[in-house]
Amino acid sequence: MATVAAKTADGAATCRAPIISVALISFAALAYELLLIRLFSIIQWHHFAYMVISLALIGLGGSGTFLALMRKQLLTRTRLVFVNCLALFGPTAVGCYALAQQIGFNSEEIFWNPSQLLRLVSIYLLLAVPFFFAGCAVGIALMGWRNNIPRLYGADLVGAGMGSIALMITLTMVLPLQALSLIALAGCSALLVAQWELRLRWRARPALVFALIALPALVWPWQAELTVSPYKPLSQALRTAGAEVLEQRSSPLGLLTLVRNERVPLRHAPGLSLLAPAGPPPQLGLYIDAGAVSPITAWDPTTGTAHFGQMTSALPYYLTQPGRVLVLGAGGGAAVQQALALGAGQIDAVELNSQLTALIRDRLGDFNHQLFQHPRVRLHTADARGFVSTDRTPYDLIQLDQVDALGASAAGLNALGESYLYTVEAMENYLARLSPDGMLATTRWVRIPPRDALKLLATVAEALRRRSSDPQEHIILIRGWATSTLLVKKSRLTRLELRKLRVFCNERGFDLVYDPSIRAAEANRYNVLRRPWFYDGAAALLGDNRQAFLARYKFDLSPATDDRPYFGHFFRFGLLPEAISLRGQGGAALVEWGYLVLVATLFQALIGGALLVLLPLTLLKQTRPAQTALSTWRLITCFGAIGLAFLFVEMAFIQRFILFLHHPLYAAVAVLSAFLIFAGLGSLLANRLVIKQQAKAWMRFAVLGIGLIASIDLLLLDILFDLFAGHALWSKLGMAVILVAPLAFCMGLPLPLALAQVASCQPASVPWAWAINGCASVVSAVLAVLLAVQFGFTPVLALAVLLYVVAALTFPGGALKGSDPRHGYPGS
Repeated sequence: MATVAAKTADGAATCRAPIISVALISFAALAYELLLIRLFSIIQWHHFAYMVISLALIGLGGSGTFLALMRKQLLTRTRLVFVNCLALFGPTAVGCYALAQQIGFNSEEIFWNPSQLLRLVSIYLLLAVPFFFAGCAVGIALMGWRNNIPRLYGADLVGAGMGSIALMITLTMVLPLQALSLIALAGCSALLVAQWELRLRWRARPALVFALIALPALVWPWQAELTVSPYKPLSQALRTAGAEVLEQRSSPLGLLTLVRNERVPLRHAPGLSLLAPAGPPPQLGLYIDAGAVSPITAWDPTTGTAHFGQMTSALPYYLTQPGRVLVLGAGGGAAVQQALALGAGQIDAVELNSQLTALIRDRLGDFNHQLFQHPRVRLHTADARGFVSTDRTPYDLIQLDQVDALGASAAGLNALGESYLYTVEAMENYLARLSPDGMLATTRWVRIPPRDALKLLATVAEALRRRSSDPQEHIILIRGWATSTLLVKKSRLTRLELRKLRVFCNERGFDLVYDPSIRAAEANRYNVLRRPWFYDGAAALLGDNRQAFLARYKFDLSPATDDRPYFGHFFRFGLLPEAISLRGQGGAALVEWGYLVLVATLFQALIGGALLVLLPLTLLKQTRPAQTALSTWRLITCFGAIGLAFLFVEMAFIQRFILFLHHPLYAAVAVLSAFLIFAGLGSLLANRLVIKQQAKAWMRFAVLGIGLIASIDLLLLDILFDLFAGHALWSKLGMAVILVAPLAFCMGLPLPLALAQVASCQPASVPWAWAINGCASVVSAVLAVLLAVQFGFTPVLALAVLLYVVAALTFPGGALKGSDPRHGYPGS
């Protein structure tokens, strides 16, 4: 429908809406957001991923408030404000990150050094600046081209969806910091396209100033290096005299750094007995995202194998002689070498990161004696859980050793350590793949007070109970000075195996924690603790009073499930006062910092949202005409509910699809892109619905569709996941898009319909509504994870549907109206 509008002072209403440039700036902004997650997982820790999401959305929310407060001044120069915001995005994206790198910050020091909190806030504000300019560009477009709100919002979503795909492709070709330059270039491209769309002429002086600012931003990422936290393992290794980086490779799954040190050789053998006669042969250190080290050992099958039998992980090889072994998370190959050295017949090694296996096979083949070409080894590039779900081979031994630490870190996307490898359902899958007398062996680091080992024990015990087995007859748990090894046998343990167990532990100085015949006097003999905490915990968890023990224990040891896959979550708020009181005596070790960072981020989001919404509330309330003023709390409720609900659904579906696509990265890209693109298409449909003045009716229809489709998905997803479990990744990605598309399409309708309704009734409230939605999204991204940790993903999805119902009930009333010259907006 042709529209004739009241002309704004700079002629914005007379030119076409900047649809393509809005899509491009959203493309760049989301790519920047995902890249920051990758960068933070390298330079800091992966649990900062949600802080990045929060600061991105706080920047967008801040832009809405700025537009609301400065509306009258900005509307007289809509096109100029739009192009200036586009021009500033690229330089600030690079410049603010470069400045943030110079702020020395250590997350663990927050516990005793308040100045670290100020540094965190400084980083937070710096990195929010590019998102502020991106948000201002989209927001001013919504204000200046009101008749195109659904089309502009659709372009915003589609562009963002394409940005997530583009970044993943880019990270396969360049290092993460270099990708920052390409994102800045995308922002510059948005500016060039806007010049064409808005029919603006270049002027020599502004163009020269922009070039002087933009060129350094495009060049710096190719010359600079990442400033990694000095507390990360890679930084510590490189500070050792003689350390040198041999090679660095990047992929979306992680940044691989290969380190050699001939002066101070690496000696990494987790769980090696203090009585071992010899240590490991020469090793190289392979660091993933500057974090966990996976040793690559110079190993010859004829020599250098003695130390493999002196580790807690060697236990299953001394109880039986496994013919077929499955190693989940091959990493640098240490577990494969151990299996070969201790006599395994055939070994299937599973590793997800193809760049890692290529590095070891091709670059380091001579160093490790062609380990992955050994005739008894078969290498599979696959996800551990996915391989077990689709493979039907019976194994005599399945080894799962530190796989979450050495394998994919999800590139920072699985904050708080979501892992589907240590859930009750995963343990059931592993047990199902064992031969009748097969064993499952898992090695974890020892932590005092006990956490990992006991939670793993509780999880395995629950899996055995589901299989109608008595856990007490199938479980062995031992510990050394550094690691513990849990062994689960599919059939009952025999007396001969228990005798071998005692010989194995006595010869190596390992402590028995639990076996079916253990006596209290046998525990806590070698690596002596003040109390036999491991034995007491194991006995309680396998006894009749396990629920009472779980309730009173200082840490959360409840078994992880596929709906709550947070195996690494042990935190309880009741422990915090004690940890604070002991901060001078190592109390920080009692606290799970990932969870507290998330809680702190939520508080930052709430405070920022309050400042961005409640502060301008009183100012805007005074400027609205009484006869057209919409209910303040109706607007807050409607747009706040939509902002909360959209991210709730998105986060829940990303987590649900990790199991299906076998990796958080694939799930994030597929689900996020599908949600944004198809929600964008839904928003384009909203444009026609607004024209036909059917916004309110279609809002109710969209919410009904969201509730119905979400319910169907909850019922069918697990069934469909099982049916397609054996299919290739590309077909699973296609299936994920098909499953997400209908729900995402319906979710693309509510916000543009509500915005168009507000624009008709009261144009002055459009930027304010945009800010409310942005601030609610800030809270939603963090709150969704906190709720999932406590209650699971299914309740989060149910709450999202309820929020959409609330949005429909509080949908802004009043019929759509034509142009309102008093506000200088084009009518429909």
